[in-house]
Amino acid sequence: MLFTAVVSASEAVRATRSRKAKTAALAELIGAAAVDEVPAVVAWVSGELLQGRIGAGWRTVTGLDGAPAEVAALTVARVDAVLTELAGLSGAGSATRRKEVLGALWQAATKAEQEFLLRLLMGELRQGALAALVAEALAQAAAVPVDLVRRAYMLSGQLPITAAAAMRGGAAELARFRLTVGRPIQPMLASPGASLEEALAELDGAVSVELKMDGARIQVHRCGSRVWVFTRTLRDITSGVPELVELVAGLDCESVVLDGETLALNDSGRPRPFQETMSRFADVSNTRELLLHPYFFDCLHLDGADLLDAPLSERRRALTKVAAAHTMPALLEPDAETAAEYFDGALEAGHEGVMIKSLTAPYAAGRRGRSWQKIKPTHTLDLLVLGAEWGYGRRTGYLSNLHLGARDPETGEPVMVGKTFKGLTDALLQWQTAEFPRHERGRDEYTVYLRPELVVEIALDGVQASPRYPGGVALRFARVVRYRPDKDPAAADTIGAVRALLPEGLR
Repeated sequence: MLFTAVVSASEAVRATRSRKAKTAALAELIGAAAVDEVPAVVAWVSGELLQGRIGAGWRTVTGLDGAPAEVAALTVARVDAVLTELAGLSGAGSATRRKEVLGALWQAATKAEQEFLLRLLMGELRQGALAALVAEALAQAAAVPVDLVRRAYMLSGQLPITAAAAMRGGAAELARFRLTVGRPIQPMLASPGASLEEALAELDGAVSVELKMDGARIQVHRCGSRVWVFTRTLRDITSGVPELVELVAGLDCESVVLDGETLALNDSGRPRPFQETMSRFADVSNTRELLLHPYFFDCLHLDGADLLDAPLSERRRALTKVAAAHTMPALLEPDAETAAEYFDGALEAGHEGVMIKSLTAPYAAGRRGRSWQKIKPTHTLDLLVLGAEWGYGRRTGYLSNLHLGARDPETGEPVMVGKTFKGLTDALLQWQTAEFPRHERGRDEYTVYLRPELVVEIALDGVQASPRYPGGVALRFARVVRYRPDKDPAAADTIGAVRALLPEGLR
């Protein structure tokens, strides 16, 4: 397949707001690709590289020059091979070789192909949020049920792998995917809840009320003596958390997959700031000074039995059996008064709030449904930083007022929903001013505009209808809580989640 076919399909997707038209364009592209080309094609239209990091930074990519080719001759196989070579370069002379290899690819590309490559390599294709669309297109191209694609994707953790299986063997091949100990699956996500009372009523009281800790999401796997620890983005951090590995290795089981949170505690047992917990993932030398404590809240597999489709009540019994000493504190089916007291106690202990989870629901990995709801004293949203304005007064010389956006799940583009400069400490102002230029896509006299790569947690009192921003809503009394280095842009909240906070009758 010619690379230009991928570029054309991507442009067709960007040019229409029709979900049906987007799906059809992607399905036609996937169906036309050879089976060995499908993984790369699916990764690219999802805004990703099969190889992950290829060592080509902003300066290298934006420094590419040379007249574009007149005729489209690049193939999918050649582009993928170049990216694979780039990912494998290291050591002395690698920078020079990387520039040569990337430069040759650039000069072989047409103008349209160059523009696509630039956006893809810079992470600006912004189609990662279209993974759901690509899954639908894959189902159409392979003539298989979309639910079967979604489940295989959940279990494989990688849409390109799922796509190759679907196009190679259809439904039968997809049905072979199982939870595999040692291979992470997409984590189940929670939606913001309006209030404790409403969440309890919506789920009819058959709930588990758990602490909402200010920690980092982890998924641990064990098979025999082998242990793996993954982040919420499925990154393997096993080597950086030896205390967690030792703890899981000591559990009384042969194989297990657990979902939970981990955080660092101070001497009084209260949670340390989130940034300190995250620092451990990058600095294994800090294990003695900053030990991580796990709090598991779900069991997805135990000693050969997969539990994904079992109700939470059954999964909690398995969790208690294997890791009772390390489970997340929870109340099962409490009355409203007891749940309210638990919520107040969670806040007094320094936690963010509580989680309300349906005891009858299965583990719906990768979904942000209503069977898990997070309740905090104020609403919080994980939003994308789209830009920052230069400060004035005591903030002169610092990038301050943030432009905030939510994801549009239909287009993959960010939708601006507000601005804020509240909650920014001096340390954060200094960090922003140093970090933001690394994500810059342009600037004017007053503002530095960013690629939507940074996720920030914003607390707010609510939202209101407003014509000021493209999303038709504006944040009320927004303030910065923290940056979320554990979340990639595709995990940011959608414009739908923002609009759901509108007063009844305006949603």
